[in-house]
Amino acid sequence: MQRFSDMRTIKAMCLGAERHANAEGQKEPGLEHFVLAALEMPDGTARKAFERIGADPDRFQQAIAQQYADALENIGVQSPSLDSMRLDAARIAPNDGPYKAKPAVQALMQQLASRHKAYPGEPLLGAHWLAVIATVRHGVAARAMKKLGVDLERLVTATRAEINAAPRG
Repeated sequence: MQRFSDMRTIKAMCLGAERHANAEGQKEPGLEHFVLAALEMPDGTARKAFERIGADPDRFQQAIAQQYADALENIGVQSPSLDSMRLDAARIAPNDGPYKAKPAVQALMQQLASRHKAYPGEPLLGAHWLAVIATVRHGVAARAMKKLGVDLERLVTATRAEINAAPRG
């Protein structure tokens, strides 16, 4: 039964990440979109992990946009306001073929599979996704976390605490 539950979680995470990517005008989700999807998971463990270290999970999406704006400014391009960047993004329809994501997502999935072997019977929670993503030190997700002042080591520790505190079964 746990395997089916985990498969539903994986499906929900992938669809949620794709929805966030498409809303930003991107065809394939990246790790930052999986963070957003994890923060929406009904188990609440990813949100609680953020809150446990004093970070506001509701500001993560803004931090993504801000790191893009900062990157543009660093190369001398005046960036539009964050709100207009979100509104101007061309929304993309969900992919109707096989699921596609950015290359870093493949590594994410492999690490989650390894987690299953290390912790058999433990349900797959939003905090698991966040824990793996927090180990990646480069990319949009890492830069957005830095914008929020998130210490990635503390976040990994907080995810484990939330996983341990989550009800089983």
